[in-house]
Parts: sequence; C-alpha cells; structure tokens
Amino acid sequence: MMITKEVEIGGKKLIIETGRYAKQANGAVMISYGDTMVLVTAVASKKPNTTLDYFPMSVEYKERYFSAGKFPGGFIKREGRPTEKEILSGRLMDRPIRPLFPKDYNNDTQIAAFVYSYDGENNPDVIAAIGASAALAISDIPFLEPLGQVRVGRINGEFIINPTVEQDKEGDLELIVAGTESSIMMVEGEGHEVSEADILAALKFAHVEILKIIALQNELVEACGKPKMVVEEKSVNEELVKEVTDLSYERYKEVVYSKLAKEDRYAKNDEINDSVLEALAEKYPEEEKDIKNILHDIEKDLVRKRILEDGNRLDGRTLTDIRPIKSEVGVIPRTHASALFTRGETQSLTTVTLGTARDQQIVDGLDEEVKKSFYLHYNFPPFSVGETGRYGFIGRREIGHGNLAERALKFIVPATEDFPYTIRVSSDILESNGSSSMATVCAGSLAMMDAGVPVKTAISGIAMGLVKEGDNFAVLSDILGNEDHLGDMDFKVAGSTDGITAIQMDIKIQGISFEIMEKALEQAKDGRLHILGKMNEALSAPREAISPYAPSLIFIQIDPEKIGAVIGQGGKVIQGIQKDFGVEINIEEDGKVAIAGVNTEDARKAKEFIKAIVTDPEVGMVYKGKVIKITDFGAFVEFVPGTQGLLHISQIALERVNKVTDILKEGETIDVKLLKMENGKFSLSRKALLEAKKTEEKKVDNSEKKED
Repeated sequence: MMITKEVEIGGKKLIIETGRYAKQANGAVMISYGDTMVLVTAVASKKPNTTLDYFPMSVEYKERYFSAGKFPGGFIKREGRPTEKEILSGRLMDRPIRPLFPKDYNNDTQIAAFVYSYDGENNPDVIAAIGASAALAISDIPFLEPLGQVRVGRINGEFIINPTVEQDKEGDLELIVAGTESSIMMVEGEGHEVSEADILAALKFAHVEILKIIALQNELVEACGKPKMVVEEKSVNEELVKEVTDLSYERYKEVVYSKLAKEDRYAKNDEINDSVLEALAEKYPEEEKDIKNILHDIEKDLVRKRILEDGNRLDGRTLTDIRPIKSEVGVIPRTHASALFTRGETQSLTTVTLGTARDQQIVDGLDEEVKKSFYLHYNFPPFSVGETGRYGFIGRREIGHGNLAERALKFIVPATEDFPYTIRVSSDILESNGSSSMATVCAGSLAMMDAGVPVKTAISGIAMGLVKEGDNFAVLSDILGNEDHLGDMDFKVAGSTDGITAIQMDIKIQGISFEIMEKALEQAKDGRLHILGKMNEALSAPREAISPYAPSLIFIQIDPEKIGAVIGQGGKVIQGIQKDFGVEINIEEDGKVAIAGVNTEDARKAKEFIKAIVTDPEVGMVYKGKVIKITDFGAFVEFVPGTQGLLHISQIALERVNKVTDILKEGETIDVKLLKMENGKFSLSRKALLEAKKTEEKKVDNSEKKED
C-alpha cells in the first residue's frame, strides 16, 4: 500500500512516499522537495555481527547524472567512483543517525540514497538525510527516534530555510543542522566571520523546522511503521567484571591521574591490559574480547570521573587550557610557502603552491561544471599515530577533514581579480593527538601568509569536547585524541578575531542542549583567540612579495575576435610563444590573457609579442621583422607575428641591389617601415629607414661643423 505524507518547509512542500519503491528493503522512501527526488533505503542483517566490536553501519549516497539530464564524463559514460560531493553528502547522512541506535545493536546495517531527480535549485544532500531517518523509522530496524535536517542560509540579515543553490551563493552563512525532537545532533557549515550569538540563533531557527519534519515522520510511522526487532542486551559476567576490576582499577587510576605523553600512556595501558589478560587466560580462555571491553570501560569511567569531579584532564590541563603551541614558517626551501604548526602532540606541515588558471580544479556533478582557484588537500599518513597502514588511498575521513579546513580558509582568500593565482594548500599530518583538521586550518593560514597571498585576516581553529553524565557536564577546550574517543562530542570551530568561518559538531550521545552549545561556542572563542595570538608571534601579516619560485603573472586584455590570431591554426602560434619565451599562457573567452613565467622579463617579452599580434598594422610605423623567404624580386618579412609583407628589392638598400641574398639572409631580423596597405597586402621598406638615418647623420655633421 502506497502512503504519502507532506509538510511545508521553507515555503516548499516536503513529500515522503513509501510502499511504491524498493519494497524488499527493511524500509524505503522516495522523498521529494521541489522537483528534487531521492530514493533512500535501509537494510539490516537478520542476526548480529559477533565478529566486530563496533557498529557495522555503512551509508552510500549516489548522484545519478540522468537526474539532471546529463551524461557522465569520461570514456565509459557510466557513474564511477564517488565524487567528493557524494562522499561529503554521505557523511551528512551518517554522522547524525549513528548515535541513534541501541548500544547493544550490532547487525550489519546499510543506508543507500540515490538521487533520481535534481531541479538545480534544491540540494539533494539534506533531503537524503531526512530520507535516511524516515526509512529507518518505518522499518523494523531499532532506530531510537527520527531526526530532521535542514540547511540554514542568511541573506541581508534574514535567516532562510533550505536556500536554493543561487541563494546559497548570496548569503553570508550556510549551516546544515540535524536534530531530534529535544536536541541538536550535528552541525556543519561556514560563515563570513559570523558571531557566536548568530550561530546559536541559526540553530534555534533550524530546530523549529526540524520539529515539523520529525512530526511528519511520526505520522508516517503511525500509518505504516513495522514493529522494531528486539535487541538482546549483552549478558554481563559479574564475576569476570569484578576480577578484571580488582586486577586493574587502581593501576588504571594511577595512569589516568598521571601527566603522561601519549605514547607513554599507551605503553602503560598496554602493560596493564597484557598482565590482566595473562592472569585470567587460564580461567577465561574464550573471554579475551570481553576482558578488553571491561578494561576499556574502566579507563573511560576514570577519565570522565576525573574531568567531572576534579576539572582535570589526562595531560594535567584544566578544562579551558590550550596545549603548548609552536608556529614556524618558511621551513621548506623550494616550495612557494610552508608552515609547521605544532599544538601539543598534533602537528601539521602545510605547503602552498601558486599556479595559473590551468591549475584550477574542475568540479563536475549534477550542477554546471565549475572551476576552483582555491582548494585544500588533507593527508593523514599512518605514521602520524605510530602505526603502519596503506598508502595511496584517500579515505572519507581525509576528504571530510580537508573540506572542513577548506571551508574555514576560503573566506579569507582574495578575489581572483585582486590575486589571479590558483592556490593549492596541502596539509600533511605528521603527528596526531586530537584535532588535526584544526591544526591544518592554523598551518594553512600561516602558509598562505608566507606565500604572500593577501589574505583578509588570520584564521585559527580549535576542537571542543564534552563529558556529560545526567545533568552534570563539562566542556573541554582543545581536546586530546583520548578525550575525543572517550567523550561525548567533537565540536570544531574555526574563525578570525571577528567571527566564525567554519563549524562542525558531531556527538555520540542522544543529543545535547542549547545551553551546552552556547557554553561550547563561547569557550571555543576564547581558545581560538589565544591560538591566533600565538600564530601572530610567528607571522602576523602576509609577506609583501611572493616566492621567487612561484610563477610571475602578467596580464593583457585583447579583443576577443583576435583570440584566434594569438592561438593560431592548430595552436601553432601560442605554442611557439610558450616555447620561445618559456612561459605559460591562458586565454579566457572575454579576451583576458594571463602570461605566467618564472622569469618576469620573459613574461614581459611574451606580452609585447602578443600585443604586436593583436595590434592592427599602421602605415608609417617601424617594426622589427624576420626574413621568412627570399625571392628574385625581394623578401617576405614577418613584421607582425602571423603577418607578412613584401620588402621589394628596390626598398632594401640605398644603393642598387642586384641580388637580394647579397644583403639579406632568411631568418635574419631587420627593421622595416610599413609604407602602405592595399587589399590585405603590405608593402615594407628598409631603404626609407636608411635614408632617414643618413639625413639625421648629415644634420649632426653640419651642426658640428657650425660649432667648429
């Protein structure tokens, strides 16, 4: 039976339909907003996965090119590996729903979203996230409660729910907010130095619409929801828990309450774990996994207890202390710029490369193809956490962290008209113990200043954490990796002294209050400003000049109708200019020509050469030409690139010339004067210049005689 429910969100109808598509899935909905439609399915295995100690859920988001009436690019003409947009959209679905499953639920679960129609206005990512919640809500999968997700924009000071793609470009704020009936589950977005108060107001504005979306799903569940599968609580061997606790609690407490480096802490933890496993191996030969889980819970409880009761953390800091910071710039000699940012045991080595328009990143998808002149790549090699691992594969986490850092920094990048370079920022995480994406933001800001990019301001980033037990909670500034792992929230905030440029929040519990959000935002601001102060000690303003290894860019505006003359047949002319002058040339459709060369003088010469090509020949002007061909009656001289004229034998010299080759050679460069233009033919003279020179010499000679 097909069931449809609808509600108005942001002035448009949000429609959820079920019972028509994909009926063998545990839950499936077709969700529409405007003319954008996404099919979302939820499927789970019948039995728990007992081999894993984590929740095995995967989320797939696929954009079908046919949904926008487009063909896939490439030779195969078929959708291939996920694009960055698809990966990021999948993360927007995954992150808010992951905490909303029972603790003991461990069945393989897969959410799949397919964009079937795209109207060019309504972004399908938020719609897909709502569809994921709805599909889970009506299924027999034990999903704790439905959630809603919306995009919030702001234009001229007014908040907008689910702005169109074009409205998004006009606004100074974009937030994607997911929430349940009582709290916020996820935040992701960017802004033009937006205040903490404005962020909080945007979240509250979003939650009003989220409640409508949740009510719609509840209506759907009431109409066709399936009974939820029973999740068996894992039995607890109280005797085993007591024995593990007796053997490890005091030893773990000593480690938790000691100020230790990450590796030392891990080594002591491993020592405790190994000794407990060895002590209980004979009595509990098949319970190794359970013993490890008990040990993990003991450490978690002790860490959280110390934070909540004493306000002290693993490394001895208070809740608001920031780890020691060291900022260095110009550490790599032959890159265009570099920065090494170290905060505690987290370190980013970031470089900046400046290029031309040819180096822009082409982004293809359901919307029109666009070119990005600023992009950031984040790399997380396994040695950064002291592990071995696979190289050459960029994971979803790296793409997500890089996107967040790019969002944080793109606001300060100057307009192309003011700084016409393509900018690539590349961050390699060399050490990691919490918040490497925010270290990337700090290092990226410093590296762009080191590159001489005239950025608007410096940007820093900080990661906030949370420990919450009942009504008691503590917000942590600049969290460690363990505080992220054992805590309840990872809340990243980046911005300048004047406001926030990027924000991302994920939680592991079933929602947090606006009170916690407000405290986290204010505490993050204090930390952000502290970090900016430390960064300014290394470099507080952009360098006045770019690196000598970066290309020099020179521009010339030409008549668009002359573009063909500069390019030449089959690209012969432009390729010749690039080869002869050692430059790279890019020509826009409007006639703007960018000339890039490591040697500035060569770039200037190339500019003059192009200028000569596009400037119409003028009678009476003198040109430096090249002898292309010699005949019995004269020589053909290329006096303007791509344009030849006849230098008649009678116009070669003052005296009579019997044989042209007595005076000229092919390939020789000579000065000529344009005598006349007729029917597209040009007559040149060398003789006229020689006569003028002779006359001038006579004048000088006569003048000298008079003086004598």
